[in-house]
Amino acid sequence: MKQIRIAAGAGYGGDRIEPALDNIRRGNVDYIMFECLAERTIALAQKEKKEDPGKGYNPLMTYRMERVLPLLKEHPVKIITNMGAANPVGAAEKIRQMAEEAGLGHLKIAAVTGDDVVDVISKYYDNPIMETGEPLGTIKDKIISANAYIGARQITEALKQGADIVVTGRVADPALATGPLMYEFEKDYSDDAFLGKTIVAGHLLECAAQVTGGYFADPGLKDVPELWNVPFPILTFDETGNMWIEKLPDTGGLLSEDTVKEQLLYEIQDPSNYFTPDVIADFSHITAAMQTDGRVLVQNAGGRKKTGQLKVSVGYEDGYIGTGEISYGGAGCAARARLAEEIIRKRLEMLGIEYRELRTDFIGINSLYGKASLPVDETALGEVRLRVAARSDKEEDAAVISKEVEALYVNGPAGGGGARGTVEKIVSVASVLISESDIQPQITWKGGTCHEA
Repeated sequence: MKQIRIAAGAGYGGDRIEPALDNIRRGNVDYIMFECLAERTIALAQKEKKEDPGKGYNPLMTYRMERVLPLLKEHPVKIITNMGAANPVGAAEKIRQMAEEAGLGHLKIAAVTGDDVVDVISKYYDNPIMETGEPLGTIKDKIISANAYIGARQITEALKQGADIVVTGRVADPALATGPLMYEFEKDYSDDAFLGKTIVAGHLLECAAQVTGGYFADPGLKDVPELWNVPFPILTFDETGNMWIEKLPDTGGLLSEDTVKEQLLYEIQDPSNYFTPDVIADFSHITAAMQTDGRVLVQNAGGRKKTGQLKVSVGYEDGYIGTGEISYGGAGCAARARLAEEIIRKRLEMLGIEYRELRTDFIGINSLYGKASLPVDETALGEVRLRVAARSDKEEDAAVISKEVEALYVNGPAGGGGARGTVEKIVSVASVLISESDIQPQITWKGGTCHEA
C-alpha cells in the first residue's frame, strides 16, 4: 500500500532549523513543510514589501535555505512552504539564485500567488468584521493589506508540473500537507472525505514541535524529557487516509496520545465543522492510539463540501503603543511599585494627555489574569516589576509613557531600577469573509526547465 511521509520543518516564522535538518537527514521523508506565517506576520510583510519591492518574504528564509539546500543533494526531499508571505515570487527567485550557487540549478521552483485581495476588498466594506461585528468599511482608511486564506489546489498543480519546491503566500496552514497528498494519491478535489483527512494531517504537522512535546510540559504533572532537544514530527499517510505520527529516535520531547490529542484540539472551535478553503473537515470522530512501535495512529477524520467563502486577514494601522517598565526589589517592593503607578497616573492627568486605552500591570502579581488573579501576600514579595502601556493615535503621546516611567529614577519611590520604554506603531488584523470567486490563484515558475516569469 502506498505511503507518503511528510515532515514538519517549522511551526512558526522564527522557529528553529536544527530539527528540520535532522528530519531531512534521518527521516527518510518525501516532503518537508515549513509553516511560517501568521495573521499579523503577513500584514507586516506587506508593509515591508511596499517599502522595498524586493522584500516581503520571511526574513529567515535565506537562513533556512542556506542550510536546507545542500542536504537535497543526498536527500532529494520536496519542500512546501508559505515563507513567501507577501512576496512568493521574490522568495522563489531568491531560492533559485541560492540553488544555482549550491549546484542545484536543476531544481524547479513554483511560486503560488493570488491570496493578495487588497484590490477587491472594497467590495466587502459592508461585511462585518468577525472580531467586532462592525462593518469593514469603518477601518477602510487604515487598511494596508488584505490576504485571503486560499487552498491547496495550486500546490497540487505545481507538483503535477514537476515542482521540487513550492513557495506560497497566505494559504490555509494545512494546505501545505493537503497539496502534496492530493497529488501523490491522485485524488480529485471533489473527494471531500479524503480532503478532510489531509486537512487533519496538515493540522497535526503545522505547529511542528507542539505534537512532540513542545508547549506540553508542566513539571510534576506533564513531564517531557530533554525538552531542549525536542524534535519536529514526521507523519506517514496511506491511501486509506490513516496516518501515523512519529519522532526520530535519539531525540528528546514526547510523543503520546495526549500530545497528539492536544494538537488536534488546537484552535478548533467546532470539531464537526473545521472550515478550510478546500473542505469542511470533521474532527469529531477522530481516534488517536499509541502503537507498539512508538508511533501514534490517527484515524476516522472526515470532510464535507466547502462553503465557497474564504477568510481574509485585513491588516490595518491602529495607532501607537507606548510602554514603560521599572522594577522594585526588597522589603516593601510591592507598595513602592503601587506608589509608582499612582505617580504615573497623576502625571498623565497633569499633562492632559488622553489615551484610547491605558493599562498598568504588576508583573508577578496580576499581569496575566488582571482582576481574576489569585490574591498574594504582597508584603512577602521580593521583587515586582511595574509595566505601564498606553494606546494612542499620536506617536508623541505614546512616547510620554516611557519618558514618565524613566523619570521615576529620580522622581519616584526609592529603589527603582531597570527602567526601559518603547514606542511601537500598531498593525492590527481584522477578519472578514469574501467569495471564493474573487480569488484568481496563479503559479509562477523559477529555475529548472520550467517556464520562467
